[in-house]
Amino acid sequence: MNASTGTAASDSAAPAVDPEDRIKRLEEEGEIAADYLEEFLDIADLDGDIDLDIKHDRAAVEVVADDPKLLADLIGREGEVLDAMQELTRLAVQTRTGERSRLMLDIGGFRAARRVELTRIAQKAVEEVRASGEEVELAPLNAFERKVVHDAVAAAGLVSDSRGVEPERYVVVQPAPAVTAD
Repeated sequence: MNASTGTAASDSAAPAVDPEDRIKRLEEEGEIAADYLEEFLDIADLDGDIDLDIKHDRAAVEVVADDPKLLADLIGREGEVLDAMQELTRLAVQTRTGERSRLMLDIGGFRAARRVELTRIAQKAVEEVRASGEEVELAPLNAFERKVVHDAVAAAGLVSDSRGVEPERYVVVQPAPAVTAD
């Protein structure tokens, strides 16, 4: 046990990851995902283009179309098919690289729009907590949605945690902890 930090001591330090190597690995994940999704779109006879990026230290892949309505079946009700497509795409990447992927998949801008909506919901909850001093429970959310809310709450200076069991796991927004004088 490391006395100064209270953490377990390790026999060997974790190797530093070269930022250029990390970016190359994320780009490779994106390329593998794009190949997988292009093949899927061909088999399903769907038109769509693939955009690749790196966001939030993850490969970010988006399927886009001139008419996003054409991709509605790949999104599904409340993004359920999109979630499944993301997991399949992550598995395709893992099969090729041998490493677990954290890539984020968006289809037709669904996740981007949902991120905006969830940020608005989080901000409303923050305002309510600040006004009442009481915690606020949100409706059940999936892991992506909870992460967006936690990030928005933290940016506002409050705290949040997740409670419950999937698929009914939800976020609770709480007042900022009181600061005590030493």
